[in-house]
Amino acid sequence: MNTKDKWNLKHMDRLMQLKEPQPNPRLKKLASYFKEGGSALDIACGLGGNSLFLAGMNNQVEAIDISDVAINYVQEQAAKDNLSVQPRVTDLTDLDTLNLQNNPFDFVVMSYYLDRSLFPVVMNLLKDGGYFFMETYYQSPFTKNQGVSDQYKLKSNELLLEFRDWKVHYYEENEQEGWQSIFCQKR
Repeated sequence: MNTKDKWNLKHMDRLMQLKEPQPNPRLKKLASYFKEGGSALDIACGLGGNSLFLAGMNNQVEAIDISDVAINYVQEQAAKDNLSVQPRVTDLTDLDTLNLQNNPFDFVVMSYYLDRSLFPVVMNLLKDGGYFFMETYYQSPFTKNQGVSDQYKLKSNELLLEFRDWKVHYYEENEQEGWQSIFCQKR
């Protein structure tokens, strides 16, 4: 099964169980940093909890994901709630097709997707003073049997090292649940 089909199946299953997508709780707590009327990019947006949340704060949001099931759902929800979200099916493993280089954003969000080759892309996509939020799995000793390959998990302090030249407003490694989160600002 190819990657797109795999994620389409996962998102169809999630839609059967879902009431409505929720934003990441740590992103939601950091909302005071997001000025209204900004531009945001949600990388690997899934069913759009973060995208819809940011658009609900009057931001222009571009939401990208490999799953057309997810993108169609985000598009329907944004239209229903009259939110400014431009969802687009995008294969994030093909950096040449991202077509984002000339669109600087005020905020970039990446939640539970890890492709380290995107870090320099994110750095270039943000305006000076722009914000980056990321949260994903990391290699915690408490979550070895999490069902996620170590290649898709961050190492301890990896995001702090990667974004060491940025102003870090929030950082956490949750060993019990096995996630690492950073919210930082481009200088």
